[in-house]
Amino acid sequence: MSIQKVRAYMEQFGMSGRIREFEVSSATVELAAVAVGVEGARIAKSLSFKVGEEPIIIVVAGDAKIDNSKYKAQFHAKAKMLTHEEAHTLIGHDVGGVCSFALPENVKVYLDVSLKRFETVFPAAGSDNSAIELTCQELERCSSNFQQWVDVCKAWQPALS
Repeated sequence: MSIQKVRAYMEQFGMSGRIREFEVSSATVELAAVAVGVEGARIAKSLSFKVGEEPIIIVVAGDAKIDNSKYKAQFHAKAKMLTHEEAHTLIGHDVGGVCSFALPENVKVYLDVSLKRFETVFPAAGSDNSAIELTCQELERCSSNFQQWVDVCKAWQPALS
């Protein structure tokens, strides 16, 4: 099980005890928000893509959507999400529990600036009924193969008047 792998991985940071498991599913932003008891925007969703043949994860705020033109400018490739099977095989976590922890070395992690407006966020912890509360600084420090902060999302900023 992936959650055990994440729990063991988080021990090196002294954070394995902060992982919460729920009686209900937290596989989507909406379900996770109810399980955790926060607004959906604070759920840090981990989206898995392929750039060339390499898998990457971009962790974004729950209310953010990938902006294709920003994505292409950042990664010089069209946004192509992994299938459920590819996520399982290449990332090591199943969809619903995909997170930026305990990843294979070739899986690069990027964090989107949409997360930075929150004091803490709640990414999954390897299963479809888990989450861990982290500051953005902790998320950066704990993410496997962290690369950089990026700005590849839309729909989360307040509309300009």
